[in-house]
This record gives sequence, C-alpha cells and structure tokens, in this order.
Amino acid sequence: MRLGVDVGGTFTDFVLLDDETGDIRVNKCLTTSGNPSDAIEQGMLELQQTAPNVIAELDELIHGTTLVINAIIERKGARTGLITTRGFRDTLELGREIRYAPYDIFAEFPQPLAARHLRLEVNERVRADGSVLQPLDHAEACAVVRQLVELGVESIAVCLLNSFENPAHELALKDIIATEAPGCSVSISYEVLPQIREYERSSTTVANAYVKPLTDKYLTQLSGRLGALGFGGRLFIMLSSGGVTSVETAAEFPVRIIESGPTAAVIAGQYFSHLFEQPEMFCFDMGGTTAKSCLIQDGVAGVVQTFEVGRVQRFRKGSGLAIQVPVVDLMEIGAGGGSIARVSRMGTLQVGPESAGSEPGPICYGHGGSRPTVTDADLLLGYLDENYFLGGQMQLDKTAARRGVEEKVAAPLGVSFLQAVWGIHDLVNETMAAAAKTHIAEKGGNPNLVTLAALGGAGPVHAFGLARKLGAPRMIVPPNAGVGSALGFFTAPRAFDLVRSHKTALDKADFGEIEGLFREMEAEGARALRMGGTQESITFSRSVDVRFVGQGSETNVDVPDGDFGAIEQKVVRAEFDAVYEKLYGRTYPNSPVEFVNFRVRAGLPVKMLDLPKMSGKNSDLEAARKGERLAFSGRARDFVPFSVYDRYRLFPGAEFAGPAIIEERESTVIVGGAAQVTVDEFGFLWIELE
Repeated sequence: MRLGVDVGGTFTDFVLLDDETGDIRVNKCLTTSGNPSDAIEQGMLELQQTAPNVIAELDELIHGTTLVINAIIERKGARTGLITTRGFRDTLELGREIRYAPYDIFAEFPQPLAARHLRLEVNERVRADGSVLQPLDHAEACAVVRQLVELGVESIAVCLLNSFENPAHELALKDIIATEAPGCSVSISYEVLPQIREYERSSTTVANAYVKPLTDKYLTQLSGRLGALGFGGRLFIMLSSGGVTSVETAAEFPVRIIESGPTAAVIAGQYFSHLFEQPEMFCFDMGGTTAKSCLIQDGVAGVVQTFEVGRVQRFRKGSGLAIQVPVVDLMEIGAGGGSIARVSRMGTLQVGPESAGSEPGPICYGHGGSRPTVTDADLLLGYLDENYFLGGQMQLDKTAARRGVEEKVAAPLGVSFLQAVWGIHDLVNETMAAAAKTHIAEKGGNPNLVTLAALGGAGPVHAFGLARKLGAPRMIVPPNAGVGSALGFFTAPRAFDLVRSHKTALDKADFGEIEGLFREMEAEGARALRMGGTQESITFSRSVDVRFVGQGSETNVDVPDGDFGAIEQKVVRAEFDAVYEKLYGRTYPNSPVEFVNFRVRAGLPVKMLDLPKMSGKNSDLEAARKGERLAFSGRARDFVPFSVYDRYRLFPGAEFAGPAIIEERESTVIVGGAAQVTVDEFGFLWIELE
C-alpha cells in the first residue's frame, strides 16, 4: 500500500494505491497554510474512514510540498549568515551584473536571503586548480563565527572561492561552526553545489541554509504526527528533478525539493506519454494558485540545471534568485483557480498573480473571501455545479460570487456581468495559450501536433479552451485528474543527482582521474539513497558537461557505462559533436573542447504503476447522463445546454459529442461543441477537437 500526498497552495491531494490489486482511492481537502501537516493528518483520517486500518498498513508515503518555495517567496525562512572569501561579500547582489529590463529605470532586484551585515569574510584563497594560495586563518574564522552568533543568526552558509576543487577550508569552517555555534544549522557549498560559477553557487547555498531549519522542523514534526497515527512505513519526498528521496536527504538539502509538488504532475504526464505512445505530450497542470506546463518529447520530460525563485516580475527571466539544482523543465504559464480578478491601474482586466489560496479562498467557498477569482467565474459560467463541488462535500455560494464579480469587475470596467465573467475565464486561457506556444516553440515542438494532458483541480475546466487556442488536435483527461499530481508520485524513480566541477581540456584530461571522480560521486549518491534504510541495488548513470574552449555555456553529453578510463577521447568528442549539431544545426570539429562538470544520477529500481482497467459492466450511456445544464459557449457567445455526465458511470468504449460536462468529485471536464469524447479501457477521456 502506497500513499501519495501533494500539498498545494489551495488543496492537499491524496491518492492511495494498492499495488497488488491496482485499486486507487483518492481524497482532497483544503490546505492548512499555517501548518500543512494539519491537512495531511485530516486527509489521512478521512481516507481511513473508507479504508479501515489503512494507515497502519501503508508501506510508503510519498510527499510533495511547496513549503520550501513558499518560505523563500514569503521570506519566512531562518535568519541566515554567510561566510565567504575576503573580497566576495557582495556576490549575491552583484550577480551576473545583467539588467533583466535594461530600459526600465525602476527595475528592481530581489533582496538577498542573507542581509549584507550578516555576510562576513575570512582570509583564505584557493586557486582554480585547487592549490592553496593563502591558508585559512583559524583564529579569525572562529571570531567570525562568534560574531554571527552574536548577530542572532540561526543558520550559516559557507561558500569559499574554488572550493569545488579543494574543499579543505570549507570543511574546516564546518567543524569550527560545530564547536563555536553547536545549535546553528550549517550548509557548505561543497556539499550543496560543488560546481563552477560563484554567484549561482553562493545563491544556492544561501537558499539551502535559509530554509534548512524550517524544513527540518516540518519534516521532523510530520514524521512524529504520522507515527502517532500508526504509520510505520517509509516516508519519501519528491525531488525537483523528478525523483524521490528519503526524508533525511530532503532535510539536509531542502533546496533540492524547491519544486517538489508541481514536478509530480510532469512525471505523471511522462508516464502517460509512455503508456499511450504519444511522442509529443503537453502536460498542463492547473491548481488553485498557478498553472504550469511541460512539453514531453519521446516520453522524456527535460531537466534544466538552473531555476529562478521569488521573481520581482513574475514572468521576467533574471528578476529572481538563481537556484542551481536539477529541476524538471516546468514553465509557469498562468493563474490558478484561486487567482484574483481585478481592474489594473491601467483600467484593464487583470487576473493574478495574487491568489486567494485556501484561506479565505474564492468568494463562492463562503470562507470570508471577498475578491472574485477564476473559480467564481467558472461557477457563474455554469461549468461547476454548486451542489457537487468535491462530490457535494462543499456547497458553493453562487449569489455571493455574482455579487463580487459585478461590484469588483463589471462595474469598475463599465461592462456587463456576462462580459466580465467570460472575460475572466477567457483571459486566463488566452494568457496560458500565448505562454504555452512560446514554451513549445522553444523546445522545438509544434502546438498543432501535441496531445494535451489535463491535470489539477482547475485543469480539466480550462483545458478545452486552451487546446482550441493552441490548435492542439486532441486532449486526454485521466481518471482522478484533480489529484493527478499525487498520482505522479507512484511513477517517479527513487533517485539522487550529483554534480562536480573540474575544468580540464579534453585532449589533456586524465580519464583515469575522472573515473576516480565519478566513483566518489557514486559513493556519495549511494549514501544519500541509503539514508532511507533501503538495501536495494543502486544503479548509476553518468554524463559530462562539455563546451568549446572560451564558450560561456555547456552541452550535456551522456557517457557509456563502464570504466571511463578505458574510453577513447575521440568517442567523447564524436558524441559531443553529434549532440551539439542536433541542438544548434552545426558543430565545429576543429575547435578544441573542454570538460566543465561531471554528473551522476544514483537510482533505485523503479516500481512500475499498473493502472487498473475499467470493469465495463455498464454499457448504457443514458444511465451515465445526469441531465443538462446551461453553460456559456464561447462560440455561441451565450448560454447553451450542455449534457452532464457522471464520470463514475462511464464505461470503456463510450462515445458522445460535445458540448458536454463530465463530473467527478475532484474535478470537472468541460468539452465544447464540435468535439468527440471517447472513453478507453483505463477510464481516460480522449477528446478529439475539430
């Protein structure tokens, strides 16, 4: 028995999987933002009401959380200090010395997570080749640590120049901190990110230190509460890179779980791409706070090595804090169901980025929300049933939602109620379509060929409108789409990624020395995976980041298994040229290249998800039809009758045409006119657009 728990900004989702029978049970409850473990306990107890003694029978609990990213965005982390090499105190603010908006004189940059008066220097210097130019002054280092303690820091980051080549001084400082400040959390860059590029390494190490005490406290508290409920299995945490890891590793390197929750939806989409042999799948996950997407090509979701968080301008690259960890190539493309609609200073309609979250939530929730949201608009357009939200567990207030839209949007804009409410819904779709087209084009895809997979509580409501604007020929909606991210946990590998910088020219590289470096990283990866107590066999995959000498960016190249020392230089060069030419159209075979980074992924055997097939006992489409409901049609520009279907009574091979609404407890699927719906053997809805 395995349980997936995804804590989002508005809802916490649960998926319970019985590996032996394939039986799946789901649950959904409002997130408790003050303490997310409250909602986790509540949801698990609700599940146990329908599956007695299930908590005690659980073998694994896989958890995805937005705790880390929210702590950074909301600046709720620990008071953090930084110890760095003399002369590099201001690295966090200098960054790359690039203005993200060169013509905006009011452009702002995010404040560093460690204030300047908490960033102190020590006398030491390591050369680029790892040799020591100036030894660390031990007495001065002790004084610096004591000074930070007097300043009230709770966590200390250590990032010294070129420590990825020689970590001796950082390791010495770690020992000094343990002696001089025994209760203080510590993060050193050699353990967090032993990689070239000073700014990114400093920013990532400070971010890890900033959230480490909070994450450790949360995970310790969560483990204790789960134990009190009778849970005796193993707790895993979703990594931003698409794998899962032990709670101990997540507590030590919390920056690795910065995109923990949203990543799971992409991993689910990757599984669907394999299952249905769809070479181009656009995974679309729209929850209560944001909408995110990822283009999956040939069954693989891309992974990027750099990520930005806490952007001053939400969609402007360069306006956030740089975090250099492996992250699934997600793109935020729009608002979520709880995003607030308002009139901008320019007198135009604006939706998001501010969200009503779970507290107070949309107006229609009746929990004190007073500002209209996307969910309020969807309800007023007839897409949601006020009596069947969360399967009828939550009654929605349609009258209050209408009053909010009329007072806060329609009246200030001077438009009719219908124009206002449709404008909210359509603006969200239009914004997402524009961002999605850019994302797909950047990856070399074609929006007219992709299969759109809709996930999240709000995803199936907006997916049809998005697909039509993209020009996508079809979309699929899995069963339990509203908790689709939590389902993705069961398809994720248990893995840990490592990187080590060691710049050396290809024609001068000592391949035997590099083999030793790979083996060290593999041993470190094995230790990280063994923290969870597993005794399963571990596999390793290797790759290298290579670039032309003098180039500013690298190209990742996989290397063959086996002893790296036995590989010929020309084999590596040929692989680099092949990858480079595929990416950029040409290569330069006579230009010298160099190694920059060496990468290892340590992984445990993947537990394959075996989706249950539908029984097919029912074959009466009319029995699944709940009736009709007036809902707004964008084409007709008016309310028209939509056939309403109970998804739980649909059967394999069922076919019907739009306009239609298919309802299940956690989400609602909207299908416009001129579309055909087919149900497959697994219960997926295949919607062909005309």
